[in-house]
Amino acid sequence: MLHIVACIKQVPDTKVIKMNPKTNTMDRASAPAILNPYDAHAVEEAVRLKNKYGGTVSVVTMGPPPAVKAIRKCIEIGADEGYMISDRAFAGADTLATSYALTKAINKISEIKPIDLIICGKMTIDGDTGQVGPGIARRLDIPPLTSVNQVVEVNKEEGFMVVHRKLEDGHEVIQTSLPCLLAVEKEINDVPYSSFPNMLKAARYKPHIWSVNDLDGIDKKQLGLKGSPTIVAKVWAPPKPEGGKLIEGSTDEKVEQILSIVLEKKELFEEVRGSE
Repeated sequence: MLHIVACIKQVPDTKVIKMNPKTNTMDRASAPAILNPYDAHAVEEAVRLKNKYGGTVSVVTMGPPPAVKAIRKCIEIGADEGYMISDRAFAGADTLATSYALTKAINKISEIKPIDLIICGKMTIDGDTGQVGPGIARRLDIPPLTSVNQVVEVNKEEGFMVVHRKLEDGHEVIQTSLPCLLAVEKEINDVPYSSFPNMLKAARYKPHIWSVNDLDGIDKKQLGLKGSPTIVAKVWAPPKPEGGKLIEGSTDEKVEQILSIVLEKKELFEEVRGSE
């Protein structure tokens, strides 16, 4: 029976988020909070492995109290337990401090039940660094496998698993020992709509919430801003593209307009080329 832990994060929906023009930072209040899309695929894969091999799926996150919504979403997907570390001491953490805090939470979860596999999303859409998963693996001294797009086999009895890692021109097949950590791509699976029983379970579910004082052997100097050596020197929004043309009307009218623009550009190109 496997015990799989999925690391998740609640993030602002970057499709609708706005930038603060004065501070050049993301205005997180301008967008709804969602489960990080890559993490949804990580949880889905954990649930699929549980259903195939038997076992339990736990999810863990670090965040403010509203982040329990992300845990409940994971319960909808099919996770069994949810753990959240929430404390002002964690505020302002970069990837180094985040991986440290989550490692301490994972250690505490492993005391409840030994962990065979940790799964993370490839990255979070609000940070795009992809550093937290490998950082956790380094602290736990277990193999990290990134860009995983298929799990071929998990053999707990013999202590190994086989996966495919995405490459630019294909994939590579890797066998690794257990426990290990996977950072998965979106194409590893499709996340289906939640079943009604899981939605009911999620609505009633109360996750385990720990403060910094609930974690054993923690060094508070490695948490939050104090434990974050990353310095963001400058942040700015990319300039809006100049020009452009709004195409309106029916489908046929839009096609006509596009063809007209293409022909116009082609004629201009030929004139410039002919004058050389």
